[in-house]
Amino acid sequence: MELIYQRPELMKGKTILYVHGFASSGASGTVKNLRNMLPNTRVVAPDLPLNAHEAMDLLHNICETEKPDLIIGTSMGGMYAEQLYGFDRILVNPAFQIGETLKTLHGMGKQKWLNPREDGATEFFVTQDEADAFKEVASHCFENVDEEERRTRVYGLFGDKDPVVHTFDMFASHYINGIMFDGEHRLNDSVLINSVFPIINWIDDRQERRSKPVLYIDMDGVLADFDNGWRKIKDEALLEQYKGRVYDIPGFFANLDPMPSAVKAFRYLSEHYDTYILTSPPFSNPTAWSDKLMWVQKHLGVGSFRRLIVSHHKELNYGDYLIDDRDVNGADKFMGTFIKFGEDPFKTWDDIIVFFERLGGQ
Repeated sequence: MELIYQRPELMKGKTILYVHGFASSGASGTVKNLRNMLPNTRVVAPDLPLNAHEAMDLLHNICETEKPDLIIGTSMGGMYAEQLYGFDRILVNPAFQIGETLKTLHGMGKQKWLNPREDGATEFFVTQDEADAFKEVASHCFENVDEEERRTRVYGLFGDKDPVVHTFDMFASHYINGIMFDGEHRLNDSVLINSVFPIINWIDDRQERRSKPVLYIDMDGVLADFDNGWRKIKDEALLEQYKGRVYDIPGFFANLDPMPSAVKAFRYLSEHYDTYILTSPPFSNPTAWSDKLMWVQKHLGVGSFRRLIVSHHKELNYGDYLIDDRDVNGADKFMGTFIKFGEDPFKTWDDIIVFFERLGGQ
């Protein structure tokens, strides 16, 4: 089925350098999807030489001539991309220990290219010398990380079910923007849209110094289905113990289901607005605070990274819109536009999506 997701305004007129993984090529499905989804962006995707030193030289030359606005590297390509300092970069499941990984995952000896190569080759052979070259090049990762690189330039994405590489801790010891996502090792369509594109969005906004209207969204009864949450609890003794205050049950907020269309709406709004989650957990339940973080990470994913605000004085948050189902905790004093969720004309998330579509990002 042909993908219909497109962002023609995102990275418009810019260049993305895509650095593929081991045994892949510049003709991978990911490259095709990037070009389809970003029709006004130039995606440069070279076939990397097998030899790691040659691949690194090629990438440095491309960066010198193309001056890409963004570099995306996956797996082995993430290891290479980390060393391309001075550029905005997204590293997806970076294989910082590629030399060791090849040996443990049967990457030595005769191998097949997984995607078509420009030279027509279908097979290649990994010798011990090639493995040593991978190891030597990878040893130079993190050598030139300065404060700008650490805080701003580089994002790392790590699949929580990745069976191949596990380098989050290595990344996090040098960079602050390491994010877990719901996925495995390969960069499939879902991961690209729901995990990579939110970061591309942030990078493009920063590069353009683009200011978007600020939107806050409440959690309980708005994003998360609070009412049905306590109805799902079958432990009668627990319900009796916390009678009249189910919100004090440890773990309660982490186990709520999303409201219908809430996740879809959050992703849409995050593309067009500077969107944050603004919630007021009960002081009487110490786990509620961490439960809400767990819920946001599980259901809203990468797009919610560092966008959870906990406050019992919502009026202190400056912004343009607040979506809430109650006018308490300062919501009634919010200085922007207050949208009462659950009441006409905003009874559902579909109603709210229609409203903001008509606003067109204003």
